[in-house]
Amino acid sequence: MGDSIGSLKKRQTKKPFVLAAVMLAMFMGAIEATIVSTAMPAIVADLGGFTLYSWVFSAYLLMNSVTVLIYGKLSDLFGRKPVLTFGIIIFLIGSILCGFATSMKMLIIFRLIQGFGAGAVTPIATTIVGDIYSVEERAKIQGYLSSVWGISAITGPAVGGLLVQYVSWKYVFWLNVPLGILSLVGLWMFLHENVEKKKHEIDYKGAILLTVSISSLILLLVEGGSRWSWGSWQIVSLFVVFGAAIIGFVLQEGRAKEPMMPFNIWKERSIFIANITSLTTGVMLIGISSFLPTFVQGVMEQTPIIAGFTLTTMSIGWPIAAIFSGKMILSLGYRKTLILGGVALILGSIVFVTMTASSGPIWAALGSFIIGIGMGVTSTAFIVSIQSTVTWQQRGIATAANMFMRNLGNTIGAALLGGILNNRLASFLSENTTVIDRELTVDSTNILLKESERINLPETVRSILQEGLTVSLHWVYYVVLTFAVLSLFLILFIPKKEQSAE
Repeated sequence: MGDSIGSLKKRQTKKPFVLAAVMLAMFMGAIEATIVSTAMPAIVADLGGFTLYSWVFSAYLLMNSVTVLIYGKLSDLFGRKPVLTFGIIIFLIGSILCGFATSMKMLIIFRLIQGFGAGAVTPIATTIVGDIYSVEERAKIQGYLSSVWGISAITGPAVGGLLVQYVSWKYVFWLNVPLGILSLVGLWMFLHENVEKKKHEIDYKGAILLTVSISSLILLLVEGGSRWSWGSWQIVSLFVVFGAAIIGFVLQEGRAKEPMMPFNIWKERSIFIANITSLTTGVMLIGISSFLPTFVQGVMEQTPIIAGFTLTTMSIGWPIAAIFSGKMILSLGYRKTLILGGVALILGSIVFVTMTASSGPIWAALGSFIIGIGMGVTSTAFIVSIQSTVTWQQRGIATAANMFMRNLGNTIGAALLGGILNNRLASFLSENTTVIDRELTVDSTNILLKESERINLPETVRSILQEGLTVSLHWVYYVVLTFAVLSLFLILFIPKKEQSAE
């Protein structure tokens, strides 16, 4: 490990410039989450298809989740620079196409392309930092990287709200292009790495089995209980395919010479818990960032800019907490730092569970801020802990495994919570349409998201739609709270004795 880093330094990698390029790449990937959430009500109002709302997130996250491990492995085999370059280019192609989408189905296909590239960005950018900085420097630098998520969360909703209100939602996707180009220039000019060239075996079978298992799980979660009943042959078939593929994946990883997911690193208890908790916090994160703008715009009747502001506070809390997390790890240790983060996640979720139309955007912003603090503390502590536990040769795949679990949590969360939202909304509307003379469906909710159409709705219709959306979103937030409690429970199992950093 020392030799590898020594040779990197001899080739004159310019750390500050590489860090800037890496942070730009991460900013591009991170802003995508918040900026699209803010634009989604406008996109749905323009393209229609409220029932496909969660698919815009699920498609992107599916490809992101599946490819994170492949890219992590490829970066350990062929070097970080070429793999990250490939990912950024594919991401930019997807971003350009998304802006030209004329229907929700087209947008979902282009989001798949975007997600295919995005899988390379965050894990490899984080790994590059682990390569070029020493253990002592890493806690501080990982704090900077976590703060990228914070800054993107501040600027994302604000920029998204402004673009939607004054230009067009299309620019939300096109904004990535200059950022991606700048990042590529920085990487190729300033990062020099020596990678041992040898013949490698890529675990293609593992990649295919993983894709099949996650795709079937997402279909099952999104469509179960809404398009298909839980006992239908479609749902049963998907469940069987998911079970067979996941068992096949685990067996394949045990056999493969160079597995995508080396389960041996999971034997370390701190890594196992970090990965499982990243999954549960991933579900929470997508639940709040995806659906909060819908609540603020559809139920509270606020503008896209105000909806963006309620998400922005999460990004203010995140970087503040990330910077303090690095210092807290050194003074309190990983476990106590993580427990404090877990408590913040529960408190933030309680705020959302108690939110109503009359609470106002300040209440929503408060919940976001507290969740941001919890996320900033836990994500930084987990990454520093993992990177201190493994050697250089496994750092890429170990970091990617953790990112994969968070992305998988995002993916499962978007599908599960989107399914719950559609299901609860459909049942509420079918129970309450007897009060009025018109039939309301889940897609009728599109009207709430377009101010010009909303003000023309009869009062009874509007109040039924808003009440339906409130009730359905409360179900979503109860699930988010459950995952927050589960996250803290898992954190309590982190070993009290700190592992030594290598």
